[in-house]
Amino acid sequence: MSRIGTVGIVGAGQMGGGIAHVSALAGYDVLVYDISSDRIEKGLATISGNLARQVSSGKLDEQVRKEALSRISGAQSMSDLAAADLVIEAATEDETVKRKIYAELCPQLNPAAILATNTSSISITRLAAQTDRPERFIGIHFMNPVPVMKLVELVRGIATDDQTFETAKAYVNALEKTITVSEDFPAFIVNRILLPMINEAIYTLYEGVGSVEAIDTAMRLGANHPMGPLQLADFIGLDTCLSIMQVLHDGLSDSKYRPCPLLVKYVEAGWLGRKAGRGFYDYRGEHPVPTR
Repeated sequence: MSRIGTVGIVGAGQMGGGIAHVSALAGYDVLVYDISSDRIEKGLATISGNLARQVSSGKLDEQVRKEALSRISGAQSMSDLAAADLVIEAATEDETVKRKIYAELCPQLNPAAILATNTSSISITRLAAQTDRPERFIGIHFMNPVPVMKLVELVRGIATDDQTFETAKAYVNALEKTITVSEDFPAFIVNRILLPMINEAIYTLYEGVGSVEAIDTAMRLGANHPMGPLQLADFIGLDTCLSIMQVLHDGLSDSKYRPCPLLVKYVEAGWLGRKAGRGFYDYRGEHPVPTR
């Protein structure tokens, strides 16, 4: 399989929807699957809204928006993904969940189809070993939000063959994204550097060195970051931040990757950031307010 015509996406959330969005704009037919029709409909509605915003801001022509939307369909069952040449799993950052998806998905796929994962931290080699096609399995890690962020990390597992890599590369190039190639080490490149910085910012809060507002202001104005690390953690999702730190800690066995106890406590409380209404900021009012 050297040419991609139809892209299947498992997961209609923020990442899956973003991948569908950019794939349709690049001219691919897209099938979006999730565990319920409600989730699929919500995901498609979000894509439609995001495309409309691009039109209203002058970044997209109305006709292009209509054509892109016409290329995206909901897949009512995994068997509908048999039509896809490339299937990208964009489920939650939980290895158990991903393994379960592959067990159900692989028997439905075209034998020649490429299976990819959007994991931001988990071993591609280990995930590939749970499939029937390790040679045609690859990591295609998009950044969030997908329509805005230009970078994609391509990660080969030990078994990924050259044709799979080249086909994935051609697909990402067609999306007009910039590729960086990472070796298959825990958290790859971006999150290997970014998440320990966020974790250190949480330790800085935990130890009382500064308040939420002080830490975020310091990094925005002192390091010229577009948003502070605690604000960014809320945007990513504190459960995702914790999962990635656990992957780093388990995979590299270095105490410097130990998740901050305060991060663990926030996740245990269900304060997962923007998506939950509370994290290091409380988003339930008109303006975000620091929670510490």
